[in-house]
Amino acid sequence: MSVRIRFFARFRELADPEIVTEVREGTSITALIYAVTENNQAARDAIFDQEGGFRRYVILMQNGARIETTRAGETMVADGDEIAIFPPVAGG
Repeated sequence: MSVRIRFFARFRELADPEIVTEVREGTSITALIYAVTENNQAARDAIFDQEGGFRRYVILMQNGARIETTRAGETMVADGDEIAIFPPVAGG
C-alpha cells in the first residue's frame, strides 16, 4: 500500500515536507509516523514525547479529517491515504 505523509510549518523544517512510502496492511498512523521519523531524531523529538506518544500539541489529519492523537494507534492507514502532521496553529 502506498501512503503519503505531509509535514507542515515547523515540522516541515525538521523533516522532508512530503514522503510517499509503502506500508503493510494493518499499519496504524502512529506506527507510520514513528517509522518515517526513525532516522530523524529532531523530527521524532518534536512530534513524540519520551513515552512514544504524540505530544499534546500535534494535529493529525487523515485524508482531510482530523484524527485525535489518542486514537492514532488504533486508526489504520489504507492505500492512497494522505496523512498530514501539523504543529499547533497560532497567529493573528
